[in-house]
Amino acid sequence: MKKIIITGTSRGIGYAMVQYFIENNHSVLAISRNTKALDNLQRKHSNLSVLQVEITEEKGIEKVVDFVATNWKKVDILIHNAGKLIHKPFFKTSSDDFLNVYKVNVFAVAELTKAVLPFLKEGSHVVAISSMGGIQGSMKFAGLAAYSSSKGAVITLMELLAEEYKSSGISFNVLALGAVQTEMLSEAFPDYKAPIKASEMAKYIADFSLTGNEVYNGKVLQVSNSTP
Repeated sequence: MKKIIITGTSRGIGYAMVQYFIENNHSVLAISRNTKALDNLQRKHSNLSVLQVEITEEKGIEKVVDFVATNWKKVDILIHNAGKLIHKPFFKTSSDDFLNVYKVNVFAVAELTKAVLPFLKEGSHVVAISSMGGIQGSMKFAGLAAYSSSKGAVITLMELLAEEYKSSGISFNVLALGAVQTEMLSEAFPDYKAPIKASEMAKYIADFSLTGNEVYNGKVLQVSNSTP
């Protein structure tokens, strides 16, 4: 069974992925700032470990490394699912807004990947969750200048890492999701109803992370049945 790290696991797609993996007997390290729901789940599943960390801080990254070094020694799958969204008109979006979004959606992805690299082996798979909003030429949601541009940045980052580490046997891929009915979407767009449930998308991402690296590396897959 695989050893899997997932960020952004307190709710929505991340929480549903944790459930899916542990029910299929994989070992999961769930990372989140809020671990209340995860703690309840952990009490029922010995193959679930939970870390309450802030992945934008060096101490948080160090906690992840310490756990892996002590307990696992290797990582089969790393899923960058954590995301921050700010919904504002562009002229009201401050430099701090941009920085705070990029800290979670880009910088933390880079730093956590860098920290986990020593534990990634041939056959390991790094999956970054992006958005259709980060795809050039796709329809965009207005008010998401920081979010969508950060999702474009993480796509390029994964493409670059796939090239830089192609001789290692480690694969880096991106899933650019369309609208999914999550708490984050509801908070930003209360009147919008997405066609896909969080649990449905979680299963797709989980299955891709287990086998997608057999045929993909450095690729961006658009996962959407709607526009946007």
